[in-house]
Amino acid sequence: MYSPASTRYDSPSFYRRCGRSGLRLPLISLGLWHNFGAKDDYEIARAITLRAFDLGVTHLDLANNYGPPDGAAETTFSKILRDDLRPWRDELIISTKAGYYMWPGPYGEWGSRKYLLSSLDQSLKRMGLDYVDIFYSHRLDPETPLEETMGALAHAVRSGKALYVGISNYPPAETARAAQLLRELGTPCLIHQPRYSMLDRWVEPELLATLEKEGIGSIVFSPLAKGLLTDRYFKGIPADSRAGHDQRFLRPADVKDALLAKTKKLNDLAQSRGQTLAQMALAWVLRHKTVTSALIGASKVSQVEDCVGATKNLVFSAEELAQIETILA
Repeated sequence: MYSPASTRYDSPSFYRRCGRSGLRLPLISLGLWHNFGAKDDYEIARAITLRAFDLGVTHLDLANNYGPPDGAAETTFSKILRDDLRPWRDELIISTKAGYYMWPGPYGEWGSRKYLLSSLDQSLKRMGLDYVDIFYSHRLDPETPLEETMGALAHAVRSGKALYVGISNYPPAETARAAQLLRELGTPCLIHQPRYSMLDRWVEPELLATLEKEGIGSIVFSPLAKGLLTDRYFKGIPADSRAGHDQRFLRPADVKDALLAKTKKLNDLAQSRGQTLAQMALAWVLRHKTVTSALIGASKVSQVEDCVGATKNLVFSAEELAQIETILA
């Protein structure tokens, strides 16, 4: 029978307040976007999740369409929760999302009240939960009024099916508008989940400034650029890598020689800091106080351990930051 490590909360600095809320999140959160599908090895998924919790990673991030097939990650997680983590439910932050395609017909995607609340009910049933801690609008719907989408999120909280709500992939102006609407509805926007890494910096500077102004936390996904900001591809494409076996996430054509030349230089800098490249890439996004947490995926336990190790050194000198800019230029 699983029993979590007694040392899991030994580092209070591992948790950062989410915006102006009362909630603190771990600097590293675990995403169940890949390797938690129906055809993936359940024991590996279980080992990754439990080791993460042992290391103090209390936030587990899902979405309705994670798999494959759609919904499979939530089903896999439900088994881990039932068999291992149920006694510690109140120590966990469990999030899910709705916005991308989930089922056929006019009510199976985007941002309508009909879709969002139906999807949340389905997610709760798959996971065997009465509520989630965070429920997200996964993407901006260009046709549904923002008032309707935010109203659905607020209803999820009022109905007791979510404790907090957030948005993902929203541009700065729509983020500010969503925050205003949710405040008026008495359900402040807790968090924004944007894509952000050294190689993908669209959040700079406007979105980060908007989040700071609105008092919204952020959890950044793909901080390792789907594995490109690791040493995974320095000697070719491993068969068990994302580019090697699951091209939904990364194609072999994305692993370009020019990019590898840059990441190898970044790797040299990381080693001079006493870090792996992955650790430095995570530290780089977490250096922003507006970034509450960095969301990682993992295919093995050692990757979780390496990523959590990034939090031991989040400080960059001006010279190091200048070197990074020179390398990436």
